[in-house]
Amino acid sequence: MATSGVKSSRLGGLGQWWGVIAAALLVAAWINKAAGPVVVVSLSSLVLIWCFFQAPVTCGAPVRGREDGCRNNATGLLMGCHIRQHRWQKLKLLIVRRRVREFCTGLFSDGKETLVTLAAVGSFISGLAALIPGVIVH
Repeated sequence: MATSGVKSSRLGGLGQWWGVIAAALLVAAWINKAAGPVVVVSLSSLVLIWCFFQAPVTCGAPVRGREDGCRNNATGLLMGCHIRQHRWQKLKLLIVRRRVREFCTGLFSDGKETLVTLAAVGSFISGLAALIPGVIVH
């Protein structure tokens, strides 16, 4: 039996989208207000981890000869594509002080990055708000 080169998983390709389900549950937890702060903080953390390390985005690692960077598919805002040199290159941009601005402009380079960045910021704020007493009414 020949394979087509596509990764097969038990979840049928939905394994990379678990963060969207966590985000939907997070919105439901805020609307319901019956969920306690522990649930909201846990779901916020899961969405943040998904955005940083597994959300499907464009690589954007600096490439010689291209101003917009690498256009390969990547996983997460902090990770690169399948090319070994790109894997941690975006995370290194955060560590080098002179390159932080370049990393931040890449967060809003196209629709996918903008959506994932806004989800990460929203989940971070959600987690902080859940820790403030009285924000979630029991």
